[in-house]
Amino acid sequence: MSRIQANLLLLVIALIWGSAFVAQSQGMADVGPMLFTGVRFLIGAAVVAPLAWREWKQLARQGKTPTATDARHIGGLGLLMLVGAALQQVGIISTSVTNAGFLTALYVPLVPVLSWLWLRQLPHWSVWPGALACLVGAFLLSGAHELNIGVGDLWVIASALPWAVHVLFVGRVADKLAAPFLVACGQFLVCGSLALVYSLFMEPVSLKGLIAAAGPIAYTGVLSVGVAFTAQVVAQRYAHAADAAIILSSETLFAAVFGYLMMGDRLNPAGFAGCALILGSMLVIQLLPLFRMGRHKPASVLDHPV
Repeated sequence: MSRIQANLLLLVIALIWGSAFVAQSQGMADVGPMLFTGVRFLIGAAVVAPLAWREWKQLARQGKTPTATDARHIGGLGLLMLVGAALQQVGIISTSVTNAGFLTALYVPLVPVLSWLWLRQLPHWSVWPGALACLVGAFLLSGAHELNIGVGDLWVIASALPWAVHVLFVGRVADKLAAPFLVACGQFLVCGSLALVYSLFMEPVSLKGLIAAAGPIAYTGVLSVGVAFTAQVVAQRYAHAADAAIILSSETLFAAVFGYLMMGDRLNPAGFAGCALILGSMLVIQLLPLFRMGRHKPASVLDHPV
């Protein structure tokens, strides 16, 4: 997969995730946040399971079945996904779709910072102003400049750190194992199983509630988890983690669009300015490194093995 193809795939992922904020908000009317999270991630695991099984058999034929260390890495990704998804889902109960999209995007500036501090991997200089512009754009887009931050917003803010760490490492783990579908399915199983077990003990669970929320659960399980999160694992084998964070942050823009179309959210002039900043930052972070391609190899997660 080429760099451009990976970036386009990441953009499609952002579109799916942006639309999923609406479904996540609607689903909370009938089930608890951990039950919603658990069922949708197990559905996602079922979607990608056939591809994961094929990869497992291929690895077995080559004598490269996952080791205990690989299993721990996949489990770690699942735990990060669980914490991020659970905090985000709890927050969506009491905040708007647009605000949730903005506050989730706080992971964008965290990724290059963590990459620099943790991995000693310094990204292209354009990532820093690009991340800042993206954050400011999301801030304007959300309307959060009115300083109306509630408890739900704080929960979503807390989800930014585990999402940032997940973005930082998911491509590295998938590339080391050379089995992106297996990694995706494994992390979904860990996340979904733990969330479901928690919900059975700590939340009211009823068949009536699950049936009522079946549409949002199915949409987020099949598309947001099964398709988009799996595609993220594939795409990030060929994209720099910081670059991927910038592109994936456009889910903020898509969340605002779908919130406008389906839930009555409205964009003011500041919101439109935020859209322009997000799109501009995406272009800057992708186009500037291309000027050096003739002389230098572009940075990639492939250059930094786990």
